[in-house]
Amino acid sequence: MEHRPAGSTRARVTTLSLGGAGIGNLHHAISDDDADATLDAAWQGGIRYFDTAPHYGLGRSERRLGTALRGQPRDEYVISTKVGRRLDPVVDVALESLPRDAEFDVPATHRRVWDFSRDGVLRSVEQSLTRLGVDRIDVLYLHDPEHRWEQALDEAYPTLAQLRDEGLVTAIGAGMNHADLLARFVRATDPDLVMLAGRYTLLEQGALDDLLPLCERRGIGVVAAAVFNSGLLARPRPAPGATYNYEPAPPELLRRVNRFADVCERHGTTLPAAALRFPLAHPAVVSVNVGCRHREEVRRNVELFDAVVPVHLWDELRAEGLLHPDAPTPTQPASTSPSALSPSAPTSSAPEPPGPGPTAA
Repeated sequence: MEHRPAGSTRARVTTLSLGGAGIGNLHHAISDDDADATLDAAWQGGIRYFDTAPHYGLGRSERRLGTALRGQPRDEYVISTKVGRRLDPVVDVALESLPRDAEFDVPATHRRVWDFSRDGVLRSVEQSLTRLGVDRIDVLYLHDPEHRWEQALDEAYPTLAQLRDEGLVTAIGAGMNHADLLARFVRATDPDLVMLAGRYTLLEQGALDDLLPLCERRGIGVVAAAVFNSGLLARPRPAPGATYNYEPAPPELLRRVNRFADVCERHGTTLPAAALRFPLAHPAVVSVNVGCRHREEVRRNVELFDAVVPVHLWDELRAEGLLHPDAPTPTQPASTSPSALSPSAPTSSAPEPPGPGPTAA
């Protein structure tokens, strides 16, 4: 699988990457064995960039990721994690008496506390290193800094920059689902990589107005996460009850997505295959990040990513007014390998775990 640089750093990320919310039991619990199988399928599929966060399953995602990668050569993969939500343990309460976490299906053994202070960042990094079982972090993001903007810029970002200077962290940046605020962050700091969730997809290209041109000029890499828009683009046709931004999709949006699907079918491809390939045509985008909780989902997404997407598809989408007029599009098919997915092959119907938005990054 192709690797692209994380800004001007030595870190290189695969163009398809795995988000770790699912293996942190987002909404539904999976076993340790299932999580390990998911991560093994990602490795076998060529994925070498893995994103996680303390927020995901109250540290469970980091622990599972670290365990799965422990036998792999450290220089062959990239891990990103995040700071901004400090995990404080709940004490003097028996495990069986703890409630379940509201978002991840795990016992509520910790409380999340917004904390972008210098001490909070350093404590969070130390705990992440322990959970991951590594001696360095490749990419460290501020997680939803819009919730504590001034503290994030005044305390957290300088701490990240110091960790980068000291070599404990290779690349730094921020993850959000607000393109305008992420552009504001880029202007105020010196990041290497940013993660944008759900805002540069087949359905949304507002990031072309500011963030993406800014990152291209500055040589900052962009990771496009949540490219299925929480499941709406994950199937050849939107399923009943399909969600957008993790809420029921409105009828007018469903009609628009079906127009996309019509064009894809006319060109012999599928909606999710086009959704996976579209963001990478922009020169600032270095990776498409997808969330998976089962190995079958990983395998399907890898096949979709390698599927042939005819170049004339993009011309028709633009002619239909479905794409931003300035959106770069792929100039050649994604793949011509024998493994390329045929339009009739099954695709993952599970909504992807969120990117770095307020609900789960």
